[in-house]
Amino acid sequence: MKKLYWSLLACLMTSSVLGQEIARGTVFVDANSNGKLDRKEVGLEGVSVSNGREVVQTDRNGKYELPVQNDNIIFVVKPSGYQLAKDADNHSKFYYIHKPAGSPVLKYPGVTATGKLPKSIDFALTEAEEPQAFSAFVFGDPQAYTAEEMEFFKKGVIDEAKTRKGPLFGISLGDLVGDDLSLHPSYKQTIGQMGLPWYNVMGNHDMNYDVEQDSLADEGFEKTFGPANYSFNVGGAHFIVLDDIIYPHPQTGKGYQGGLRPDQIEFVANDLKFVPKDKLIVLAFHIPLNPENGKGFRNEDRQKLFDILAAYPNSLGLSAHTHYQQQNLYTSEHGWKGAKPFHEYNVGTTSGDWYSGLPNEQGVPVSTMRDGTPKGYAILNIDGNQYKFDYKVVGKDDNYSIGLFGPSVVKAKYSGRYNIYANFFLGSPNDQVRYRIDNADWIIMDKVEGTDPAYLKSLLEYDGAESLVVGRRPSEPVNSAHLWKLKLPKLKAGKHTVEVEAVDMFGRTHSAKKDIEVIQ
Repeated sequence: MKKLYWSLLACLMTSSVLGQEIARGTVFVDANSNGKLDRKEVGLEGVSVSNGREVVQTDRNGKYELPVQNDNIIFVVKPSGYQLAKDADNHSKFYYIHKPAGSPVLKYPGVTATGKLPKSIDFALTEAEEPQAFSAFVFGDPQAYTAEEMEFFKKGVIDEAKTRKGPLFGISLGDLVGDDLSLHPSYKQTIGQMGLPWYNVMGNHDMNYDVEQDSLADEGFEKTFGPANYSFNVGGAHFIVLDDIIYPHPQTGKGYQGGLRPDQIEFVANDLKFVPKDKLIVLAFHIPLNPENGKGFRNEDRQKLFDILAAYPNSLGLSAHTHYQQQNLYTSEHGWKGAKPFHEYNVGTTSGDWYSGLPNEQGVPVSTMRDGTPKGYAILNIDGNQYKFDYKVVGKDDNYSIGLFGPSVVKAKYSGRYNIYANFFLGSPNDQVRYRIDNADWIIMDKVEGTDPAYLKSLLEYDGAESLVVGRRPSEPVNSAHLWKLKLPKLKAGKHTVEVEAVDMFGRTHSAKKDIEVIQ
């Protein structure tokens, strides 16, 4: 009986550590940029390295040790003032995948067997100038379902954005493709044409759906992009990337829900232990933090995240997913404990309304989003621990930030029956928008809770068509979070100019004009 007891105990002890090893390595300054740790090259002290849950820092010789199990990715947290080596598609080499047996058999394959853990997993860094004031591209949902749509993404967004000078790097906020994970390499090659380091978030359309547990839903993503949860530093900012999709849905078993697993929450907490409290913390994820529907973000997970961030007064969230644009401000009502609201920028998408609508002169669908926001991308401007945003509408000048909709010609006796609408694409709930006509006094416009009439007009081109209209019919509209209107007064015959001004949440003034001809 005693022998049986000790045999069972030995089995239990063995199974508890089965598959766990210690990963070791060095983070070093790669003086000759060959990617290898050479004899005279020195290690870098105080750099974080993680297995996706635990986070450790390198010692004075640049060395680290981390526990790993049979499904871990070891990655370095890029420190400010350094850059990582990149592959042919400008994808940073910041991780090592440890899956000795490989991924399970899936429709879209994951990682092949990596075999025995190497004796040393080293990470090469080279010094790079990183100013405290810098900018970055932020792309929402490229989401190409086909090779044709990937070409739309390239022609409609990449070919324009890659000519823009200034941003140091870019980030895509998930739904890199539309369910067909075999398109991931094509996306990676396309985004690589930006010529910049690029960071990728996993979206619900980047998942392996033929799995039964959430920790395996990112196998296909990991094959092409590496870890779905990681962090990096640039200038005075610390960025944390998170896969915030729980699949399958914990309650229904079908579909997905926004949220975070306990190991992801632990990673955020462990990662921030080594980040000064005065840093700007930027979290990038796919699904917004608000629980707007059955697939919305879990309140309890948001609270855990907010509890960790409470010690960091300068923070920002970046999300996409919705295919419209809004500024979400979280307060004590949502469990936020900071002195000022937690700002989550729910960024407009580079695919717009899923590549729908009439083609433009390039043959690319106009694809205006359901709230009337034109297809485009954001530019995040950071200075120390402060930030601002710009939203760039593709194919338009940089100063195009307000879309005006209303008549260009009216009859004098009926002019008071018409409205002018202003869609301020970057608008937030507390913004003020005003107008004036022919240099008269400024008047505050009315905030509107409704759909953008310009978007409705484009939709009716399909719904009211008497002959075939090319392109995919746009989606049903949603209420815009940034729409204002004015009612025209009685106007005399002649030409009149309506000016609109909006002051954004950063104190900057945006403007637009519209000419109206009044006929007697």
